[in-house]
Amino acid sequence: MATLAGIRAVLFDLDGTLIDTAPDLGHALNLQRGRHGLAPLADAVIRPQASHGARGLLGLGFGIEPDDAKFPAMREELLELYAANLCRLSRPFPGILELLDAIEARDLKWGVVTNKPARFTEPLLSLLDLAERAACIVSGDTCPQPKPHPAPMLAAAELCDAEPATCLYLGDAERDIQAAQAAGMPALVAAWGYLDADDQPHAWGAHAEIRHPTDTLAYLD
Repeated sequence: MATLAGIRAVLFDLDGTLIDTAPDLGHALNLQRGRHGLAPLADAVIRPQASHGARGLLGLGFGIEPDDAKFPAMREELLELYAANLCRLSRPFPGILELLDAIEARDLKWGVVTNKPARFTEPLLSLLDLAERAACIVSGDTCPQPKPHPAPMLAAAELCDAEPATCLYLGDAERDIQAAQAAGMPALVAAWGYLDADDQPHAWGAHAEIRHPTDTLAYLD
């Protein structure tokens, strides 16, 4: 384990890293499946797709991809259902609040870089009393390109008044690590997140893979 020197900010992916949103995303998908005459899917089936947004959920729930003619309407229906059920059961993962307290106690900044649209990101963080604590909230539509493009990462670093190399990023999907690498940021894989059996996080090129949020502190000097 190698400590990362000079970290000034810790940045988080949202779904599957900072917040366990899978129960509410799954609820919205199952409501939509019910509207279309389909039986609900088990939470354990939906959970690995929860980091992959509407594309992953609709692919799982209906077998449709973004190039399908039905995709835009189905996506909007899903998002409307999700907006109406945004924070029923979504909560910070165990250990996240302790980690945020420890980061703040060290006079470091923390923020969020997510592909989730701002119309969901900001209300969700506000409902969980986290929005005002965050030094930055970069959503999927804040920049022209979402992750794995480095633009959102670089925007977050600028908002934190920190060089990218002094920002540590935590994420549970390969695109998170790709975005961090492209921006010149060290990254940790959040193994408590929505990884599925086909994922190979050891091959993503992250600085390390951690099992619990507070394990992050071991990498800060």
